[in-house]
This record gives sequence, structure tokens and C-alpha cells, in this order.
Amino acid sequence: MAKIERFEEIESWKKSRILTARIYTVTRTGELANDFGLRDQIRRAAVSVMSNIAEGFERGGGDKEFCRFLSIAKGSAGEVRAQLYVALDAGYLTQAEFDDLTQLAMEVSRLLSRFMQYL
Repeated sequence: MAKIERFEEIESWKKSRILTARIYTVTRTGELANDFGLRDQIRRAAVSVMSNIAEGFERGGGDKEFCRFLSIAKGSAGEVRAQLYVALDAGYLTQAEFDDLTQLAMEVSRLLSRFMQYL
């Protein structure tokens, strides 16, 4: 594997960026846009995924410290999934939207797990 020079090269960061953009899109309209608590919480959790990957990389504290940040990012991806269930159960998301976003969040989690194992 080639040396990673910038956090933007990390596959899990790229996917978490897509997840975050999709969360912002789905929370911009409809009833979910008006549920300020859930809307803000799911957005913060999504942003936390990509932010923790970036912060852990930029700190340059070694693999152990980086893995700690990746673990936090993975936890935030799980938080996004949990909040997607709340949005589905409240009728804010269609089943298709829920399935699509949940699959994306799970993919981010898998990528993070594999990256932590690699490190």
C-alpha cells in the first residue's frame, strides 16, 4: 500500500464525505428538516465521522492514536445508523432512503474496521 500523504486519500474518509452530503440532502426538506433535534444530531454524527478520520490523521501521533480516532469515527457511523431508525420510525424517511443511507453508513464502518486492522 502506498503511503498516504493526505487524509483526503483515505477511502473511509471519501465514503464518509458522501454519507455526510447525503445526510444533509435528506435533512434539508420534508418533516425531518423541521425536527431540529434529530436533524441536527444526525448531521453532527455524520460530520463527526469524517472529522475524526481527518483529525486522527493530521495529529501524526502514530498508529495507536490514529486508531483511537478511527474508533470514534466508527462509533459515530453507528450513531448515524441508529438515528436513521428514528427517522424511519417517525415517518421522515422512505424505506428506500433508509436502506440506501444505512448501507452507506455500514460501508463506512466496514472500511474503518479494515483500516484499523491494517494499522
